[in-house]
Amino acid sequence: MHLAISSTLCAFSLPLLAQESANNTGNEKIKKQDKDSLQEVIVTATRQASSLLKTPVAVSAITQESLSREGITDVRGLSGIIPNLQLSTGADSGVQISIRGVSSNNFTEIGDPAVGLHVAGLYSPRPQGAMALMFDLDQVEVLRGPQGTLFGRNSTAGSINLIPAKPDFGGTYGSTNVELGNYRQRQVNIIQNIAVNDTLALRATLMNVKRDGWINQAQDFTDVNIPDHGFFADGIPDVDQRHNQKVQRKDFYNNKNEWAARLAARLKLSPDLQWQLSYEKFQNNGAGDIGLKDCEQAAGTRFACTGGKWDIKINVPGKIDMSIDTVRSGLTWNLDSKNTIEYGFAYADQRRKQQSDDDSGYHPIVSHDTATLPLSADGDWGVWPVIDNSSLTLDSKYVSTVHDVQFKHSDNDLKYVFGAFWMHEKNQINYAQEFLVNAPFGFPISQYYQQPNRQIDAKAIYAQTDWQFIPTWTATLGARFSRDSKDDQGGKVYGGWDATLPAYYNGLFHPGTPGAIGFKAHNSANLNNQMGAFAGPDAYNEYGPPAQNDHAQSWKKLTYRIGLMKDISPNEMIYTSLSTGYKSGGFGDKDDRCGGKECIDGPSGPQYSFFAYKPETVTNFELGYKTKMLDNRMNVRMTGFYSQYKDMQVTGDFFSAKVKHNGPCPEDNPNCDIVSKWQTTNVGVVDISGLELELDYKPWGGARLMGFFSYLNTKMKDYPSFSDGWGCGVREEFGAVSCPDFYSGTDRTLAGRRIYDITGNHLPLSPKFTFGFNFSQEFGLENGYTLTPWLALKWQDKMYFTLRNFDNPHLSDAQKAYSKIDASVRLTSPDRRWYAEAYVLNLANTMTKNSAGDAGGFIKATWNDPRMFGIRLGIDY
Repeated sequence: MHLAISSTLCAFSLPLLAQESANNTGNEKIKKQDKDSLQEVIVTATRQASSLLKTPVAVSAITQESLSREGITDVRGLSGIIPNLQLSTGADSGVQISIRGVSSNNFTEIGDPAVGLHVAGLYSPRPQGAMALMFDLDQVEVLRGPQGTLFGRNSTAGSINLIPAKPDFGGTYGSTNVELGNYRQRQVNIIQNIAVNDTLALRATLMNVKRDGWINQAQDFTDVNIPDHGFFADGIPDVDQRHNQKVQRKDFYNNKNEWAARLAARLKLSPDLQWQLSYEKFQNNGAGDIGLKDCEQAAGTRFACTGGKWDIKINVPGKIDMSIDTVRSGLTWNLDSKNTIEYGFAYADQRRKQQSDDDSGYHPIVSHDTATLPLSADGDWGVWPVIDNSSLTLDSKYVSTVHDVQFKHSDNDLKYVFGAFWMHEKNQINYAQEFLVNAPFGFPISQYYQQPNRQIDAKAIYAQTDWQFIPTWTATLGARFSRDSKDDQGGKVYGGWDATLPAYYNGLFHPGTPGAIGFKAHNSANLNNQMGAFAGPDAYNEYGPPAQNDHAQSWKKLTYRIGLMKDISPNEMIYTSLSTGYKSGGFGDKDDRCGGKECIDGPSGPQYSFFAYKPETVTNFELGYKTKMLDNRMNVRMTGFYSQYKDMQVTGDFFSAKVKHNGPCPEDNPNCDIVSKWQTTNVGVVDISGLELELDYKPWGGARLMGFFSYLNTKMKDYPSFSDGWGCGVREEFGAVSCPDFYSGTDRTLAGRRIYDITGNHLPLSPKFTFGFNFSQEFGLENGYTLTPWLALKWQDKMYFTLRNFDNPHLSDAQKAYSKIDASVRLTSPDRRWYAEAYVLNLANTMTKNSAGDAGGFIKATWNDPRMFGIRLGIDY
């Protein structure tokens, strides 16, 4: 009996063992296939969760792992790693984001970005918010092209959506990552997830980044000694010393000193109702970025760098105190298997103080043929040997609330979203610009902007539907009606730009009368904190009463999206779309068009204006193709597009009025009868076309190749009032064509402008060709360790920073074509619990610009980071 039973058991066991062996073999094949194939990427670009390869829009998705490996801590690091996305360091801690050449360079409280920045799908209105640290994200989604239906406030260029990782019900776990690098780089990231129970999960994250500035910063004690022109050194600096202090390298410009934290809770109120609430804090105590001379272009000229390329003298050390406190709430109610209601809410409180040295310690070079004695009654409108400029945000507060509610339906043949959006923003700022040494007599000028209550309301209703009207064919139709309003209450502008008056001194310093015996231009010892912006609005009494800014305007627009998608096969699709986007208009501060003088046109006396400007619009036609192939080991995405960009908003110095002047203008001040004002205006039409290609490929086991290629052709079509004032004082000296003569025709709006035809010129921040790839390969070592080298290469074509597109060896407004190499090698433990990684970013130490301007004989630019290297250590627990 025992034998029989044993025989039976053996007979029964053999098939089971054979089946188990077969199953294991099958499972191993499945695991190997899964490892060798690409994971499906889910995006929310249509407000419905969908596969990246089945989403009929131009969208890229980047994971947190990729961000960390590339050393990206804020959105500026995305520049050049996504097709046709460029970012530039802007003023006032803002970031200029350009997608397909469309961008905005107004970073003030009245400016609006062309690219919508979103966090967890909720709109973030201020460009300074783009500086906030990116940490513990599921992924970053970048949508290219106008977003005129589903996202945020409406945008003409595209959208960037940062999607934070959600609290996870799956368990309690955490991780810590530490990074140490050159320039005393220190970075720590801590994540802790707590699954309290099946209905409540918490997640806490912290990121801290510190790094010394990479420039060589010294104090500026300039004391000019040019006796031939009446400037005598007296042992007292000519540049302001009120805030000049020695700072350590950790507080140099271009440093980093930031931290951020997020606490999130996720609660299942019922099986169909879920709520997520988070609080996020960001603090920036860095010095900010500063413009540095392009020594390569200045070489061989009288403006050549006398010290090292990155040497700089500063009398106003950079200081930022910016905090952003944000509360976000998201409620999801699944009505049934097909219908969902979602409500998102965000409250953000951004506060900032900042001071910056705007001249970077560069002073004019005075030669015998370009300057005369400055102490005469007529003064010197030519070159003054000192520049001493600074910007001061004494305090600011931007408070915004965002509401976005959506009803979603999804089944096999029909998907749609109905929604309503409302953003309200209340801004307050006290801001000043100081130009402390000016022709003709060396007097200071300054303006102080006191804006206690600037409000913006953006409201919209929108809908978009995707209808599979026959098998394999899906039509998209979407529309959005937007209404934007701006209201300035109680705003005042103190001071003025008349450089012939000593009003800045507030009656506390008396230089005497120019041309008379005893006249003396000030030095730093004559300035104190009861003058100008440091003393507040009362210091500007001698300029006269302030301009009152009370004003309100509104705009409305209907934008749309029409699309068609064809599923060629389960793994292949093609789509086309026509979409529009708009950015609302605006207005500036109230100001006298005539600058205190008598206008030739119109009534006598002040002629006040708010210099209003219209909305800008983009219409975009797109054709796309997406596929996965080679047993799901390769994904390919291609997009071709054509856009027409109308009424582009450009901020700069534009004609305001022609005024009466006794007699002809002097040779060194030929525009004495022209008043120009810093303002935003609408200009021209731009045709934009391009091609974008993205590739993700696993060629063999453990290998990963990702890459992109983009072509962008932005051509100015209509800008008849463009004025070419780029480097006029030195162009002939540098062998370049001279600036055009001043306009002398009958169109008074062109008076004072050097008209130049820029038809066919390219938009700023729009390189014609870019491509990049990164490759990694896992190598299995003994004892289960894994070694993973990683290499990334990016090449970018020449890119201009102004519409002039000026090509000259010494005065170019471009960043020439360049390549950049990053590399790392990572060792991972057998249980994947810890890793150690050595990295180098910008291996060849290629110095590249992200903005540039004419500084009167040389180019001053903001620069991307030099070579950075270090180690990263991470542990999961």
